[in-house]
Amino acid sequence: MVPADLDEVMAIERTSFRHPWSSKFFLEELQVACARSILAQVNDKIVGYVLFWLLPDAVDIHNIAVHIEFRRKRIGQSLLQRVLEQARNRDSSRVTLEVRVSNIAAQKLYESVGFVSQGLRKGYYSDDGEDALIMALELLRR
Repeated sequence: MVPADLDEVMAIERTSFRHPWSSKFFLEELQVACARSILAQVNDKIVGYVLFWLLPDAVDIHNIAVHIEFRRKRIGQSLLQRVLEQARNRDSSRVTLEVRVSNIAAQKLYESVGFVSQGLRKGYYSDDGEDALIMALELLRR
């Protein structure tokens, strides 16, 4: 993802979340040295994205979304698989993320690739105080 992609990314972001990230926040995220992103495209149109951090021994997923017209087509699952490939290539031991307790669809997506619930972060989301479910996928080390 580069700044020129932000118009398409923000259109997906705004329709995917009650409290979307701002374009400024995306730009800041892209400047973080350990931050990475993957875009899903169909006919040169961005239809999904994932942002994550490559940490010393783990990968932390920060944001993932798929355009509403392209959901339930395994694009989200494909994006997650690409993140897992990068984690395995780096010999990371785990991949983690937080998800709103109310976002059952996302939880099912994460479970479909092997994530399991590992706890709760009370009041995690500053915009409305909703709790976050901590999910993780432990990776076998080489």
